[in-house]
Amino acid sequence: MCGRFTMSAETDELISEFVARGGRPEDWSPSYNVAPTETAPIVRDRLVDGELVREIDGASWGLKPAWAKPGGPAPINARLESVATNGLFRNAFAQRRCIVPMNGYYEWEATPHGKQPHYIHGPEHLLAAAGLYELKKTDGDWALSFTIITREAADASGEVHDRMPVFLTPDIWDDWTSPVKVEAPGEKEALVALLDGSSLAVARTITTYPVSKRVNNVRDSSVAKDDPTLIEPITL
Repeated sequence: MCGRFTMSAETDELISEFVARGGRPEDWSPSYNVAPTETAPIVRDRLVDGELVREIDGASWGLKPAWAKPGGPAPINARLESVATNGLFRNAFAQRRCIVPMNGYYEWEATPHGKQPHYIHGPEHLLAAAGLYELKKTDGDWALSFTIITREAADASGEVHDRMPVFLTPDIWDDWTSPVKVEAPGEKEALVALLDGSSLAVARTITTYPVSKRVNNVRDSSVAKDDPTLIEPITL
């Protein structure tokens, strides 16, 4: 599972990293503790007047399909094992795929002294998680939402949790974000296999360490989300 992550990069850094144009950076703020329902940047490709355009947009974490009823499920994660066939995700998997940039993510270990958070990250400043997005019109405006695809843990998170985000190597970014609908026989299976191989390659580079329990309560207004000390390692 991925239930909290960090995204502290500025807009210019994201544009440079993903060779994209900026969307509406005022929709999100760099954060060391992104939680479900909050806004974070996603990278997506669109066809605009026949031209392929890569954009960075703010989106709400928790997928809300256009057909979903108010108050219905808004899943923050989608399982790689069933994402291509699950009714909640299969349409988005076919044609609304995105990258969710993050520096790293948190998992919690059950201990006799309560839940101990661990920060899990790679050697590079930014990781590219595989995501899906949806567009939903509400009160006349289009709202973006997203979910992060997860798989059985094959990285350092396996020490504290059995799931991890599916991460993308740069060589498959274009294949993953392509807005062309995946519908031919075998195409979805091939894309799932591509994600599997990519995420295993990234997983081998990821490490973890314990961090302060201040990240546990995302609604504690005294803990600033832009505080980099949230990811500083601690000694247990």
